[in-house]
Amino acid sequence: MPQVPETLDGWYSLHLLYAIDWTTLRLVPEEERQSLVEELQSFLDKHAEARTNNAGDHAFYNINGQKADLLLWVLRPEMKDLNAFENEFNKLKITDFLIPTYSYVSIIELGNYLAGKSDEDPYENPHIKPRLFPELPRTEYICFYPMDKRRGETYNWYMLPLEDRKKLMHDHGMIGRQYAGKIKQFITGSVGFDDHEWGVTLFAEDPLQFKKIVYEMRFDETTARYGDFGSFFVGNIITKDVLQDLFSL
Repeated sequence: MPQVPETLDGWYSLHLLYAIDWTTLRLVPEEERQSLVEELQSFLDKHAEARTNNAGDHAFYNINGQKADLLLWVLRPEMKDLNAFENEFNKLKITDFLIPTYSYVSIIELGNYLAGKSDEDPYENPHIKPRLFPELPRTEYICFYPMDKRRGETYNWYMLPLEDRKKLMHDHGMIGRQYAGKIKQFITGSVGFDDHEWGVTLFAEDPLQFKKIVYEMRFDETTARYGDFGSFFVGNIITKDVLQDLFSL
């Protein structure tokens, strides 16, 4: 049996995606729509305290295309905290006009392929800890997609020797480093939690960088031979002003 690499695990993660039921929402009087938006904004403001208290974070984005309209990404210390957040969100009046289109349960993960031997607690490492328990960027754009490593008859990631996987992941990581300062990346592991194995969430001020990094990595052996991808969701940030405009008809 090939050697299994350890992972470093951080906050639990929940991506929630919704379509807006515009047909029904148009029937709601403007004053009532305004009340719905204010209740939603109050909910978001309340949960922004998690960021201040270093007890999680969330990101809220307007998705392009017809796969969804809204993406709400939530991070919390325990999985039950995600459930409590989602239940509270579902009780908001505005959710009467939201149609769930996709969700993804996972946990922030760092692969330990390249970790050297050390007596230091990695969870206290000042370079690692912020990646496991982050304050999420407030960039203009987000990109989220789930993925798997291939387990086919010809190419099977999980049957490769550890040393081969180490080299492949090193080369893969070197591509990502070229986008430092342009893209902020978070990997969440979902084996045993959801249908895919990992979720990738990218933040950037320039959405073209999403295309560039994903395209370049297509030519890397790790992706070319062993990568399988789910749907891609790309959108722009929802601030208070944007939220008001979004639901104005």
